[in-house]
Amino acid sequence: MRQAPQGDEDTSAQRRAWGLLAAGGLGASLLALHAVVTPFVMPALRRVCLPFVPATSAQIENVLEMLRGRRGPLVDIGSGDGRIVIAAAKRGFKAVGYELNPWLVWYSRYRAWRDGVHQNAKFYISDLWKVSFSHYTNVVIFGVPQMMPQLEKKLEEELQHNARVIACRFPFPCWIPDHTTGEGIDTVWAYDLKTSMGVKQNA
Repeated sequence: MRQAPQGDEDTSAQRRAWGLLAAGGLGASLLALHAVVTPFVMPALRRVCLPFVPATSAQIENVLEMLRGRRGPLVDIGSGDGRIVIAAAKRGFKAVGYELNPWLVWYSRYRAWRDGVHQNAKFYISDLWKVSFSHYTNVVIFGVPQMMPQLEKKLEEELQHNARVIACRFPFPCWIPDHTTGEGIDTVWAYDLKTSMGVKQNA
């Protein structure tokens, strides 16, 4: 039997090695892509979809306007990339953000450190339905219509009457806002809980 030249065997071995290396590289890339993409996709697969949509500069300014003259701790429910929390911390608030996506939480922590407000801006990985907001007097939420009735009930049960709830993009279904500012997607509604709950009880 005629044997293949040594050079052909070496070339074939090199091709197999490169093939295995390429397959391993592709597998590692797909695994890394899955790890990065999954936290962004999973919220859309939950019962109540709360996708990440960055706050606009106008929305941030409108939220800060609704916080003018307010004191006490602040929470941003579904804090995304941390813009609201960091902006509030720069205004002197002790601000906390709860976010389900770990990549966004880590990025928010980095931004807070970079902007020098990491002492007053904290971020936690958590499902909003598993967190009590009872000790916050300022609450910010970028919600979606499907979740607002359930969140309204949760906040009524947990918050003190001196709390102010600021809703962005979508209002609460039953509360009457005390203040409104902005237009279109930048609209912000502020609810002073004592007033809002009183209106609801008298309705």
